[in-house]
Amino acid sequence: MIRVLTLVVAGAAASVIAAAAQAQDAPPLTAAGSRAGENAVRQAGDAFGTTIGREGIGLYSASSVRGFSPRAAGNVRIAGLYFDPVFFPSDRISGSTVIRVGPTVLGSPFPSPTGVVDLGLRVPGDKAGASILANIDSWGSRIIEADVALPITDGFSLGVGGQIAHEHMGDGTRDYYYEGALIARLRPAPGIELVPFVSLAYTPFHEAATIYVPAGEALPPRLPRNFWNGPRWQRTRETELNAGAVLSADLAPGWALKAGLFRSSVAYFEDYTNLLTDVRADGSARAQVIIDPALLFVSTSGEVRLTRSWTGGNCAHQLHLAVRGRDARRRFGGTQLVDLGPATLTMPVGAPQPVAAFTEQERDRFRQWTLAAGYEGHWDGVGELSLGVQHSDYRKRIGLPGVAPVETSTRPLLFNANIAAALTSRLAAYGGYVTGLEESGVAPEQAANRNEALPAIRTRQFDAGLRWTVAGNLRLVLGLFDVSKPYFNLDAARVFRQLGEVRNRGFEASFSGPVTPRLTVVAGAVLLSPRVTADVAGVGRRPVGAVAQTYTISGDWRPPWLPGVSFDAKLSHTSSRTATVSNLVSIPALTFADIGGRYRFKLAGSAATLRVQVENLFDSQGYELFGAGAYRPVWGRAANAYITIDL
Repeated sequence: MIRVLTLVVAGAAASVIAAAAQAQDAPPLTAAGSRAGENAVRQAGDAFGTTIGREGIGLYSASSVRGFSPRAAGNVRIAGLYFDPVFFPSDRISGSTVIRVGPTVLGSPFPSPTGVVDLGLRVPGDKAGASILANIDSWGSRIIEADVALPITDGFSLGVGGQIAHEHMGDGTRDYYYEGALIARLRPAPGIELVPFVSLAYTPFHEAATIYVPAGEALPPRLPRNFWNGPRWQRTRETELNAGAVLSADLAPGWALKAGLFRSSVAYFEDYTNLLTDVRADGSARAQVIIDPALLFVSTSGEVRLTRSWTGGNCAHQLHLAVRGRDARRRFGGTQLVDLGPATLTMPVGAPQPVAAFTEQERDRFRQWTLAAGYEGHWDGVGELSLGVQHSDYRKRIGLPGVAPVETSTRPLLFNANIAAALTSRLAAYGGYVTGLEESGVAPEQAANRNEALPAIRTRQFDAGLRWTVAGNLRLVLGLFDVSKPYFNLDAARVFRQLGEVRNRGFEASFSGPVTPRLTVVAGAVLLSPRVTADVAGVGRRPVGAVAQTYTISGDWRPPWLPGVSFDAKLSHTSSRTATVSNLVSIPALTFADIGGRYRFKLAGSAATLRVQVENLFDSQGYELFGAGAYRPVWGRAANAYITIDL
């Protein structure tokens, strides 16, 4: 049942959690060549979302915060600078991800509504080291990762990484992935540091997971797990690129410059969407496949920020002037929809590969420039204040086949104000108001206007709460939030468009830190009250994907009688999830339990960690929502293990 073991060699250099200015926790950075100490529970600063290496915990993720996408909101940062990812960098480049909401947004200049996704770079240090991690799981996956840190000179260190992954998924699909990456640290002069990086990945073999669309307003019958029904010719190939550089320079006493330029792209040689539509209670369905010609999604983004810092008495002040920009292009469409005939949930589709008959593609481009000015102040024992104003110039050009290009533009003035006030030496109150402009992305795969670019939208957010330092690093955060945005989803004709406005109001809580020297706990809860206001017939009051209650608790315990051993567990629960625009269908509540352990030891004098984990311990059954009225099965119980060795 449990096929475990993983082999990894990892280098010297220590993983650290750096303390940031503004009394805020910095991302828990993991240096290149040092991975045996990675532990998301022990390195998390709160329960809102932390990913360290291969493991993530918390209430939120890079794709969903407070019911919305921070990526769409333009709230992704890499090394603290604005970044517009087409896809997120891998562990070779970014060793950690922290979700910042509420009080932890202080210290992140110019935030937008939802929350900030803070990516930390895996920067090579001054010591040589290497890491190799090997992973297997009970689905049959085999993964090996390697990271090397090489100090070449006193001012130049080079990091080299790679990954070979043959993944077998819980829905029966397979994905083969190969990646190589370089990251360097250059210090050409005192006070100047340049960190360039590049990651190139190639996927020669990817099977598109089946999307199940029931007939009418209903859930599908129980879906098969570890089974893929798609035709064997339905295999996607793609390349992914993330590259960029971060410059930090102390220009003069009290003056600092930070700049970053980034390129993110994905190119598909061809793309497939595997559908079983008209799914009925008896398991009958109709097989369809959407075939795309070569697709390209690319974005160039970056930020230049000049900061003036000064102090006076118990006060520390910072004034920021910044320019942010992005230039994104998409080439998509030309789709061919092929009906493969009647099918069932449990029989493979054996239809022959059709002859492609693609049409002309759409070419979209959008550019955005933002000028920003902001102030941050910190008064010891009193509180913090963050103010910002941004003027954004957004332009989109939509190149539809056979017609003249359509251009749209907007130039909003955006604001942010966040404050934290010390009520006692351990208790602080915080509050904030933020407005934003965000790209609403493209229509999803199951929409009639699939991949169509959507207009930019205006957003706003209020939040407030309390942060209590219980003792040492044990913290409790209680907060309220109110986020409003235009509501996009499928209409009766399955066209993805704006249907009204959505307002997410809720309560969030985080309790995290060492309860004892041997037991660390990270626990959180979100109570959400989402509401849609729409004049369109058939649109319910709750947005698709809405979950009223989310709870999670993770713990890591090191027993005193077993040196080097730790045990961990995670329990998560989500209440029912709204599944259709009409609100007539909901996915039942889901509860998952994971258990695992680590054994830290020496292997030929090198630090090593063996990690074993069982996910979905009780084999919970259910559905994942993949857009309005579209579903995938929850994966079953799985065991995985890996070993990491630092040299």
